[in-house]
Amino acid sequence: MERESFEDDEVAGLLNKDFVSIKVDREERPDIDNIYMNFCHMITGSGGWPLTVILNPKDRQPFFAGTYFPKESKSQHIGMVELLPDIIHAWTNKRNELEKISKEIMSAIDSPTKSDITLSHNDIKDTYTNLKYSFDNVYGGFGYAPKFPTPHNLLFLLRYYITNKDEIALDMVTKTLDSMYKGGIFDHIGYGFSRYSTDNKWLTPHFEKMLYDNSLLLIAYLEAYQVTNNNRYKEVSEQIIHYILRDMTSDEGGFYSAEDADSEGVEGKFYVFTKSELIDLLGKEEGELFCKYYNVSETGNFEGKNILNLIKTHIDDLENNKEMTEKLNKSIKKVFDYRKQRVHPFKDDKILVAWNGLMATGMAMAGRILANEEYTKASEKAVAFIENKLLNENGRLYARYRDGSLSNLGYLEDYAFLIWGLIELYETTFKVEYLKRAIVLTNETIKYFWDEKDGGFFIYGSDSEKLIIRPKEIYDGAIPSGNSVTTLNMLRIASMTGNIDFKEKAMRQFKSFGETVSGNPNYYTYFMMALLYANTDVAEIVIAGDRKDAKTKQMIDEINKRFLPFTTCVLNDGDNKLHEIIPFIKEQKVDNANTKAYVCKNFSCKEPISDINEFIELISIRK
Repeated sequence: MERESFEDDEVAGLLNKDFVSIKVDREERPDIDNIYMNFCHMITGSGGWPLTVILNPKDRQPFFAGTYFPKESKSQHIGMVELLPDIIHAWTNKRNELEKISKEIMSAIDSPTKSDITLSHNDIKDTYTNLKYSFDNVYGGFGYAPKFPTPHNLLFLLRYYITNKDEIALDMVTKTLDSMYKGGIFDHIGYGFSRYSTDNKWLTPHFEKMLYDNSLLLIAYLEAYQVTNNNRYKEVSEQIIHYILRDMTSDEGGFYSAEDADSEGVEGKFYVFTKSELIDLLGKEEGELFCKYYNVSETGNFEGKNILNLIKTHIDDLENNKEMTEKLNKSIKKVFDYRKQRVHPFKDDKILVAWNGLMATGMAMAGRILANEEYTKASEKAVAFIENKLLNENGRLYARYRDGSLSNLGYLEDYAFLIWGLIELYETTFKVEYLKRAIVLTNETIKYFWDEKDGGFFIYGSDSEKLIIRPKEIYDGAIPSGNSVTTLNMLRIASMTGNIDFKEKAMRQFKSFGETVSGNPNYYTYFMMALLYANTDVAEIVIAGDRKDAKTKQMIDEINKRFLPFTTCVLNDGDNKLHEIIPFIKEQKVDNANTKAYVCKNFSCKEPISDINEFIELISIRK
């Protein structure tokens, strides 16, 4: 649309004559995007990007919205050269009517949802049933083309599998993860996942790579590895991280936002190959072998060229053939070096706190689950970058950083995702400052975003720019909502520390949003993860001992190798800073000569355990 319409002289003339044109980066201003996208949904029944909205200049009230408009009308899309004069005519002759309708719609959007419904375990079952109904048994994923990864669906299903021993839930996860990896949505040469697939097979991606998709998919593959012990998921996790550290990490430790789909003005040009090109590069024998496994043909599968994929390849057989995988990996290295000489897609190098929080979460989990200190350090460096660069003099978080410049006071999702990362970093490193910081930021979240009257958290803070309405969001779309993540964050911190206020506010969320969520709970899968956590007996483990002690390390290792989403772990090594946060663990004495584990569940605590085999038996989950 930018190329077709905004850069066209005729369209520009029409815009400049009668309109003040404003282009908004929705990644930097999710508050603005949320308000006007809701308006678009209300008047058109659908939404999407690019989002086109026309506002009353007096009060910023919208009176027209749509998505894509080419220059000239074609098929179902009205063209800008026809639309803009029509808008001016309507504004000139029917302004009062337009303003009246606009105010009615915005009033409906701004009305707080009064809910008498408190979500229950039945809503968790309904979420699972709805996901099962929409699941694609052939290629994995949910629904039809275009297909989006939506990793939080998979995170919910893994937890449902653990609590209900339902093998179908796990099968849906593994089928989806395997199919996405085999498809062209995964970059088999340089790694990382594209934004979504335009078809149901995960073959043809929209080639843009987003930090948040790769963060959430990293978490999904890591958790699947814990559940299944399938090395494929470990390798994909490591490949995502390799891509992020190689291409998407600043020297200071922050993570960049995205890479474009286009290069040299052509979508996917950087990523696709002709068969002859690969044969010339690799030689006849090696090239034919490579093309066979990566489904490369003379005719191609994308505009005469080939998106490399493993859709028709039996990857179980391939992974068991060590000689073949080594040959293919050598070929991949050659193709990568060759591709590197092409014009690279544009990199969006702005650093967003919310998305950095997600990747810091994934890196911290990877450091813990894969026992890799490099990944932990990457997470710590990203968090340090945010702490050093993105706070004002009052300690208030900002949302965006680029080239030394800050903008926009932090939104709910900035706080939510950063706190999630801090919780994971604490459970990976047991450095008290991360848990303490998570608590401080949660209190700030309540201070700036909490709705004391109706419950729930607003998108933007009480000290931020005032827009025409102050919305809340609970929908878990491309990324989980700030409300969903904050709810689970508060429950987890409450389990660790005994913070009653956090737990009470978290539980209030299930009533505040009950009516909205109960109709289609599968649209709120991260929120349902929080509900599942609240409805499950959480095990709280305190390991009392010297962190350098062999038994202490062994206990921690046994926890880390297992998928324990309903378990919290705190290390009590006698640090007074921890005792300030969690006063009750002073009673769980540290005896450096004999590490002990205190395990509590459902308000009942076991006798302290020092025998490692007894500890393993207690924390093990039957699959």
